[in-house]
Amino acid sequence: MAAIQTGFAEINGARIYYEVAGEGQPLLMVHAGIASRSMWDDQFDFFARHYRVVRYDMRGYGQSPPLAADYQRHEDMRALLDFLNISQAILMGCSMGGGACMNFALEYPDRTDALIMVGSAPAGFAYDDWSPSALDEAIEAAGKQGDVERVNELEVQLFIDGKGRTPDQVNPALRQKVLDMNRIALQNEHLLGKDVPLPTPAATRIGALHLPTLIVFGDLDEEYIFRAADFMETHIPGARKIVMPGTAHLPNMEFPQAFNAHVQTFLDSLPSSKR
Repeated sequence: MAAIQTGFAEINGARIYYEVAGEGQPLLMVHAGIASRSMWDDQFDFFARHYRVVRYDMRGYGQSPPLAADYQRHEDMRALLDFLNISQAILMGCSMGGGACMNFALEYPDRTDALIMVGSAPAGFAYDDWSPSALDEAIEAAGKQGDVERVNELEVQLFIDGKGRTPDQVNPALRQKVLDMNRIALQNEHLLGKDVPLPTPAATRIGALHLPTLIVFGDLDEEYIFRAADFMETHIPGARKIVMPGTAHLPNMEFPQAFNAHVQTFLDSLPSSKR
């Protein structure tokens, strides 16, 4: 196991907890909105063997306290990389974290070596026949009632159990880990400022991306993620798409060995100047 550097970065008025391990080409891991940096436990040590891996808790997640001021997630990413004296990095983001990574790649193309989108979509992506599912509606109703535990359980059903699975068909330790991570985010939600969108959303600007891109998602995830993956594959030249079977929104947690192998194959394919 590589030695881990930990600390808090005082950036953009926020206090961001981060961890760094390994040496080599920087690889930044950005977590999902239902998780924290701990969702990358099975990737952090693995990729630290050959890369300088960075993971962190976004504002209001994990060990990073919430802040009422408005902000932009991709600008916190930039400030953290600046704090760590990292000029360029491979970006791997899941769900909300993937959206932040794409925003960063659009705003700072010279600092982005490659992009790995896990169960994610470009900001602003939409399609005409989308409609909320019964779970979406139940989550919204529980949120209006302020029932954090109910929202937490329903979100885990949506994102972890996925389509066609019951909770008892999912690894209980995995479910509990996500419940614990997401509970912190939900408890801090009302204390957190707004993530201010870019003036022109990524879905509109996606044609400006010219970098190696890997798209990974589970076949039990929502239809929205399927549609977003197809959209990214179509609009990002050379993008590769991988559908992992038997998993939903966090495939890296449920099947870490298979996920790591897919990502490693992608990283091995990058030009030597990008590794």
